[in-house]
Amino acid sequence: MNLLGEIAGEVCKILLPIEERVYHGNPDSGIAVCTLSSMGLLEDIANSPLMSRINVAGRLLSENRGIDTLVRNALSNGRIRVILVCGRDVAGHRAGHSLLCLHRNGIDAHGRILGSQSPDPVLDLTPGEVSRFQSEVELIDRIGMTEIPRVAHEIEAAQ
Repeated sequence: MNLLGEIAGEVCKILLPIEERVYHGNPDSGIAVCTLSSMGLLEDIANSPLMSRINVAGRLLSENRGIDTLVRNALSNGRIRVILVCGRDVAGHRAGHSLLCLHRNGIDAHGRILGSQSPDPVLDLTPGEVSRFQSEVELIDRIGMTEIPRVAHEIEAAQ
């Protein structure tokens, strides 16, 4: 990540602190849900019976550190085989778009996500981590989907 991007990120953390939100459900499930910037959807899922059918639910706001964290957590979990990517993508950052590009195309020699249109899609992931993510985890692209019944249907179909 470039220096200006890092500085802007630190300023945003101070001015607009966003609490980390991850909810754990059934540890035996192989399904995770990423609601991108849809915080209300994440809260609705966390407070619903869906949590008994999914391993973890969280959000994704950035095309760099956020994706690094998501991928490493999915790989270290060992059970996650499917990530349902739903909710509204972050305007400007397009973290969901970059996550899909990472899964489809990988990274270049400098860690940049190939095909991403995000402003700073540079990751700290190793090529090995990216390769494992691509081969071990399936992404279900439902970016824009924000209705709980539709999310529930996708979770049911993924089981």
